[in-house]
Amino acid sequence: MTPKTLLATWPSWAGRAAFVWSLLYATGAALAALTGPAFGYALLGKGTGTGPETGAAVLYGAAAVLAYALLRRPGVRWLPAAAWAVVALCLTSGFPALLSPVHLLFFLSRNQDPVDWAALVNQFLAVLGAVVWSRAALAHRRRTLGTCPYCGGRGHRTGATAARPATRAGLVAVAALVPYAALKTLWALGVTPGYTGTGRPGVDPRYTSDLGIRLYDHGIDVTAVLALLGMALALALTRPWGRRLPRLPLLALGWTGAGALAPFGAFLAALGLLAWTGAITVGMADHAPWVVAVAYGGFCGYGLALARATRAYQRATRRACGRCGTAVTSASTGGA
Repeated sequence: MTPKTLLATWPSWAGRAAFVWSLLYATGAALAALTGPAFGYALLGKGTGTGPETGAAVLYGAAAVLAYALLRRPGVRWLPAAAWAVVALCLTSGFPALLSPVHLLFFLSRNQDPVDWAALVNQFLAVLGAVVWSRAALAHRRRTLGTCPYCGGRGHRTGATAARPATRAGLVAVAALVPYAALKTLWALGVTPGYTGTGRPGVDPRYTSDLGIRLYDHGIDVTAVLALLGMALALALTRPWGRRLPRLPLLALGWTGAGALAPFGAFLAALGLLAWTGAITVGMADHAPWVVAVAYGGFCGYGLALARATRAYQRATRRACGRCGTAVTSASTGGA
């Protein structure tokens, strides 16, 4: 069986894969708690040590029990909901891996902390677990509802309106990043609203490379450029011209960006609002609270809108199901 064929038959093995993955991951956490080697286990990406390792062993051990129940109780309706809770647990363990592409920007920075490769590999394994568990939950739910486990359809053609990418989601995603991109560009141009400190906001000679400083001197903030690329991704997922681009890279970028930025932005928005009301003080004393809440918190709105756009794009561009025959009659995009 080729890898492509194996992936195509995922509903038949996703439940067993979730069980094996959970068992192995829990065993690794237990060994780390007992022997103390740095396997990279952590909860919420930060808490490390014997306590979090023991907690991870218990939680993922319980996940293995749940996976066994998925295999043995195919008709129980509450099991998929519990499985999605395991997906969330995996994402909390692997969340830093979703932000790991920032390591590609190391050529624009210096004096950064070295990469903890053991932790990074562990985080990617946790993200892999989230993918496997999401497939297991989806397959179980579809079987319980009596729909096709491969596509969720009922063996007939569906109209294009049901699968048309949500153009408005793309526009919302773009709008969510406008405050951040505009603010960082203004800072690079020497206009500093929301910044009360000394020096130049957005660039620190201790950590920014010579190339990054040169770009900043010409009014180009690298993170603002990344925000523009994020806007382009959202539009590619929802506009007709995006159909001419490779499907899998768009889906990978869309789901990764949504999974990383939605919770990250929610955290920053909550932090900024609490600082704005005076409930707490944050470690960004030279930034006005509205900067953290509005500009940085906009990542949450972007992530949620990007998830909506990616899901709509995925459904609209899928091929006819070879198992049940469900297909989309038209794959046109556009419109509201």
